[in-house]
Amino acid sequence: MPALALPLTDQRDASPGLRPIAWWLLACCAMVLVMVALGGITRLTESGLSITQWQPLSGILPPFGDAQWQAEFERYKAIPQYRALHADMDLAAFKWIFFWEYFHRLWGRLIGVVFALPFLYFLLRRRIPRALAPRLALIFALGALQGAIGWYMVMSGLEARIEVSQYRLAVHLGTAVLIYAAMLWLALDLLIPRAEARRPGLRRALSVVLGLIFLTIIAGSFVAGLRAGYIYNSFPLMNGALLPEDYGRLRPFYMNWFENPGAAQFDHRLLAEITALAVLVLWLAARRFALSAATRSWLHLLLALALLQPALGIATLLWVVPLPLAVLHQAGALLLLSAALGARHSLRAVV
Repeated sequence: MPALALPLTDQRDASPGLRPIAWWLLACCAMVLVMVALGGITRLTESGLSITQWQPLSGILPPFGDAQWQAEFERYKAIPQYRALHADMDLAAFKWIFFWEYFHRLWGRLIGVVFALPFLYFLLRRRIPRALAPRLALIFALGALQGAIGWYMVMSGLEARIEVSQYRLAVHLGTAVLIYAAMLWLALDLLIPRAEARRPGLRRALSVVLGLIFLTIIAGSFVAGLRAGYIYNSFPLMNGALLPEDYGRLRPFYMNWFENPGAAQFDHRLLAEITALAVLVLWLAARRFALSAATRSWLHLLLALALLQPALGIATLLWVVPLPLAVLHQAGALLLLSAALGARHSLRAVV
């Protein structure tokens, strides 16, 4: 994230002209957070494969009339997921899962519009600093690529599988997280310009925590992709054992991390526990430093979310992945990342 820093001339106060850009980026962050939650809903309701075509422009409109709905339903009936999981589905039930995937895609298009139009406006009005424009253009390009990645993910579940590839799901989620983090960091830079670096040890520790959070999120995408949350629904042990009994059954061994549901769940649990412990240790260590009020607030928020997020994960597991808890858990991961980013950024901000 430091590479996204902006060389602003005034190191103490953000230019009032830059604040609208910051608030626009924060609004886009909020929309990405909703998008991630919608992605979780489409996954949990088995909705992600209900639309079997990629139509970036014409797909904005939903089916109209019985004939169009029946045509969509027939296309869904032709894929393996329908035959394996929903052979008794009627048109009304199909419309329900279609809605979630349609809304998910529509929200993605809306994010593109909400990003592109203000970007062009600020650019034409020369409101964007020269150093910022390429970074915003890169974020827009990543957003466009994200749509293609989403379709690439859906394609994996249309022929030989009954669900999407967990690898492509991980790339899709990881890209969304990176876009979110980049926009948030830039918004913080515009609202709170950075000055001299402070507390290098604490900064490095927060960078490690950021890496752990991101790695845990990616591990969670493998849990989702392998439907691993529906097994070993006990805590802290997994059916009475520390390790799932089939942890190392695949060869080569590392394939267990990506294709063995029990191993994927264990890895996600372990990473979540390590992350929470790392945050707690960091918070305790930071108490002996003279820190700004802003940094203290970010660290308090980080600790609270680092304790809440595993609790949500455990509850989701014990209750066998109820939709509201699972979506909260997924959204909570981005909020936890936000707190870590805010704390990391504040160590180089004048407040």
